Amino acid sequence: MTPEEMLGRIKWFGNASFLIDASKAIYIDPYKIPDGAKDADIILITHDHFDHCSPADVKKIHSFKTVMIGPGSCRQKFFGQYKLIKPMDTLDVKGVKIRGVFAYNVNKSFHQRSENNLGYLITVDGVTIYHAGDTDMIPEMKNLKPDIAMLPVGGEYTMTASEAIEAVREIKTEIAIPMHYGSVAGNEYDAKHFEDNAPCEVKVFK
Repeated sequence: MTPEEMLGRIKWFGNASFLIDASKAIYIDPYKIPDGAKDADIILITHDHFDHCSPADVKKIHSFKTVMIGPGSCRQKFFGQYKLIKPMDTLDVKGVKIRGVFAYNVNKSFHQRSENNLGYLITVDGVTIYHAGDTDMIPEMKNLKPDIAMLPVGGEYTMTASEAIEAVREIKTEIAIPMHYGSVAGNEYDAKHFEDNAPCEVKVFK
């Protein structure tokens, strides 16, 4: 599959919540999921804040086949298969390669590096997607080179749009999707600023 084809299989639910509807249905930080959503093959959780680690939303998409992956801080909130992961760990689940990546703040107190919160590199159907999690621009982003990068732009708890534009240059992605705006922090103007100025193709989901 090409990265452009993969874009057509990605759905954004707001904030940092996505479905990658590829050969496996992969949800990341499910939050405000509508009733009747597709069952998950894999659910990835980045950290334990309510808008990323939501048992009520997971329940809507969890089935007997679902494998959950996330940090130890979230384990007790969920039932069923749950695989622990830390930054720099790599798992192969149902043919999907998943690598944990650091996600933390450098000039804020919300997400400390020592907490081992996560971003993810997900390789499915020949395409690598980076979900940055709640993070500022950090050295660990350098030269990740995913095909698609999902980057926070809302500021306050994460990078601002301007910082995310600089992060694109470090990450070296072909396509970027702005996230983490419009509800908890940031607004559509942050996404627009990112779209107009990022040095790559940008897809803004509505």
